[in-house]
Amino acid sequence: MSILRVNNLEKKFGENLVLRDINMEVEKGEVVTIIGSSGSGKSTLLRCLNLLEEPTSGGIYYKDENILDHSYDQRIYRSHVGMVFQNFNLFNNKNILENCMIGQEKVLGKSREEAKETSLKYLESVGMAQYINAKPSQISGGQKQRVAIARALCMNPDVLLFDEPTSALDPETVGEVLDVMTSLAKSGMTMVVVTHEMDFAKDVSDRVLFMDKGIILENASAKEIFENPKHERTQEFLKRFLTN
Repeated sequence: MSILRVNNLEKKFGENLVLRDINMEVEKGEVVTIIGSSGSGKSTLLRCLNLLEEPTSGGIYYKDENILDHSYDQRIYRSHVGMVFQNFNLFNNKNILENCMIGQEKVLGKSREEAKETSLKYLESVGMAQYINAKPSQISGGQKQRVAIARALCMNPDVLLFDEPTSALDPETVGEVLDVMTSLAKSGMTMVVVTHEMDFAKDVSDRVLFMDKGIILENASAKEIFENPKHERTQEFLKRFLTN
C-alpha cells in the first residue's frame, strides 16, 4: 500500500492552471525526487501535499484515505507529514532546543522532559547538539537547515517533504545538508524532495518525477531518467547536467 497517493490533482490560482492532472504514488521507505525548471509547478505540488495550498480538484490519499474529504480530520495528516522549507522557518526568538521542542509539546502533547529528550537525540543525529542554546541568528544557513530537519524528525513523521532545502544556502554549506538527507534516505525515511541538486536526485532517489508546465512529463527510476530520458523536454533539461 502506498503511503501517499495523488489522483488527478489540479490547482488553479484564479484562471491560471498551475497543476494539471497530477498522478503519483509514494511507497513507504521510498525517496521520490521532483525535478524541473523554475515555474514548472514543483513547489506548488509539494505545498498541496502539505495542505499549505488547497487543491482545486482531485484527491490526495494518505494510507488510502482521501485527506480532502470534508469528513477527514486533516490534523491527523498534518501531524504525520513533516516539511522542511527553503528558508528554514525557525522561530528567531527561541533557541535551537526550544525550536525543536515546541511542536512536540503543542501538537503531540508531549511532556517538556520527553520533548527535550527527543530534541537532543535528533539534534545530535544532525550534528547540532552543541548549539542548543544558540538563537537561529547565531548560526549559519546550513546549520539552520540541519536544525529544521531535526525539528521535523522530532514529530516522528511518516513522510518528510523537502522544498528546495539547499536553495537558500551558500555552496559551502549545501554539502552538509545533503549529507544529512542522504543518511536519512539510507535509514529508510520516506521522503519527497523538490530540488535542483541533480547529483542527489541521481544518486539517492528511488524515483524521479520530471515536471514541466504544471504536468508530470516523466515518472521513472533515477537510473532511467538520467540515463535514458524518454521525453525531449527532459533530455533538454538534463543536457547540461549530463555533459558535465
